[in-house]
Amino acid sequence: MTEKTKEWVRERLDRVLPQVIKPGRYVGGEWNMIKKDWDKTDTRVVFVFPDVYEVGMSNLALRIIYGLVNSYEHFLCERAFSPWPDMEEKLKEEGIPLYALESFHPIKDFDIVAFTLQYELSYSNILNAMKLGDIPLRAADRKAGDPLVFAGGPCAYNPEPLAPFIDVFFLGESEEQFPKILEIIRQAKEKGAGKDQILALLAPVPGVYIPSFYEPQYNPDGTIHAISRREGTPDSVPDSVKKAVLKDFSTAYFPDKVIVPYTEAIHDRVMLEVMRGCTRGCRFCQAGMIYRPLRERSLEVLLQQARDAIKATGYEEISLVSLSTSDYSCVGDLLMKLMAEMEAKGVSVSLPSLRLDSFDVRIAEQVQKVRKSGLTFAPEAGTQRLRDVINKGVTQEDLLRTTEAAFRGGWSSIKLYYMIGLPTETYEDLDGIVDQARKVLELSRKAGRRGAKITVSASSFVPKPHTPFQWVGQDSMDVLREKQEYLRQRLRDHRIKFLYHDVETSFLEAVFARGDRKTADLLEWAVHAGCKFDGWSEHFHYARWKQGMEEIGLDPHFYVDRKYDLDEVLPWDHLSAGVSKAFLTEEYEKALAEVATPDCRGKCSQCGVCPDLAKKVMVNR
Repeated sequence: MTEKTKEWVRERLDRVLPQVIKPGRYVGGEWNMIKKDWDKTDTRVVFVFPDVYEVGMSNLALRIIYGLVNSYEHFLCERAFSPWPDMEEKLKEEGIPLYALESFHPIKDFDIVAFTLQYELSYSNILNAMKLGDIPLRAADRKAGDPLVFAGGPCAYNPEPLAPFIDVFFLGESEEQFPKILEIIRQAKEKGAGKDQILALLAPVPGVYIPSFYEPQYNPDGTIHAISRREGTPDSVPDSVKKAVLKDFSTAYFPDKVIVPYTEAIHDRVMLEVMRGCTRGCRFCQAGMIYRPLRERSLEVLLQQARDAIKATGYEEISLVSLSTSDYSCVGDLLMKLMAEMEAKGVSVSLPSLRLDSFDVRIAEQVQKVRKSGLTFAPEAGTQRLRDVINKGVTQEDLLRTTEAAFRGGWSSIKLYYMIGLPTETYEDLDGIVDQARKVLELSRKAGRRGAKITVSASSFVPKPHTPFQWVGQDSMDVLREKQEYLRQRLRDHRIKFLYHDVETSFLEAVFARGDRKTADLLEWAVHAGCKFDGWSEHFHYARWKQGMEEIGLDPHFYVDRKYDLDEVLPWDHLSAGVSKAFLTEEYEKALAEVATPDCRGKCSQCGVCPDLAKKVMVNR
């Protein structure tokens, strides 16, 4: 226990909170918050979301882990979030460490400090949260009595930039394995085990990656020669780590009494996870690769979860979430039955992800009976050639047919998502984006929607690990700026809104997405230099990051725009999402040949998941 008790923290917060914006972020006490007796639990976890409260409270993983851990008698889970800079300043002035909202215990008091890795640009917030919690940044510097630092989430599939700072990474789905991990720690603590002993006990657990047990060896040119177990590591440490897969997704734990914030969250609604995984195989999409195999929740389970959640929260919206909800095999029946029950209560249903080739205007009309809003689609590329390269699997005919049906169905706002800088992209592909936007506008006129608005959003492609494009370099910042300006000039129309991302943030994202352990020094330097909230444009300071690269001698282009060799050892090669490297290589070569791969619901693409990981799961469809 730290000297700064929860009572000490609360006393000083009374002085601080009136001086910051949105003090509701920092006080807890929300509806459905779980506050367990600290002294009656013996394994205590604080889930730290490395962003501001209203973003973190919208995260489904936080909702699941929070409820799951607290459902066990001996375990406790509380929450902490990155304080906004005004609050951080006050915490430092008063000497208040980062604390958990339920008990106001400093995060250093917990057995486990667990971070979620949703986005590479949140890494600075992770280290900053540890600094604010008086936790030594590097795992090697932490002593007996310090908490174990865990991290999991999509970015854990290349955790090497964070390897020196994290004790345990978790790859895959935690609903089954995390309680087992906590029980191992609980029993080990009872026997007086030290940190090294606990880590050795955790090493064989499916999905557990302990970076201190592994060591990369480098070639003279800076590429990796091999990644192997350190000499002297316990025999329980595997040569490589494979993700954990939930055996029965349909009946897995899912929270019904989620916390209802007093301040507005980004996604202030019930979230029902209708399925996990995707069979489409888009070659740029990391989520589509790492969340395989596809599994669905049964219709009956989802309906009951919806009833329980609305009763427990009073929310007025239910969002059916997945990577592609309109691909859920029972989506029509689910919507019809949900709306039949919920419409009289004033509860709406939303589908956040709509595919052009599976969109049904009747489904959209069902969804938006209560409150009508715009529709969002993602063609991703402007020409069929490039859509075949990325294996998007939709056509321009799909786009035009779908948007025309939407306009005739009463919608007047359409948002179209694209990527620029995709492999093999030419200016003809950019012209295709302009052409599609104008054709969609023309369809709105023909459908009698003369006031229609079209939003074209163009993000910059970032190569991600465990995808067929993991070997591809990113376009230079100058080239991406030229492409953005090219589109901006050609999309000048009061009916078209053009949005694009800052190229410097995409550049830094790529540094850490494809980075190795050498990038950890840059991250540590940047945090000590004051970098934080890098995903927020008003707080992102690329010049500071660039200074850090120069001072520590790190060449970012080695990671960002260099084309990796197909036979090169990649920083994440010792970690498996189940999809084989041979499959990713084949998909990369098919991309260069402009050959598409069919949806594997119709024909197995031999990705490696089904004969290995999928045989362990129950598919509820």
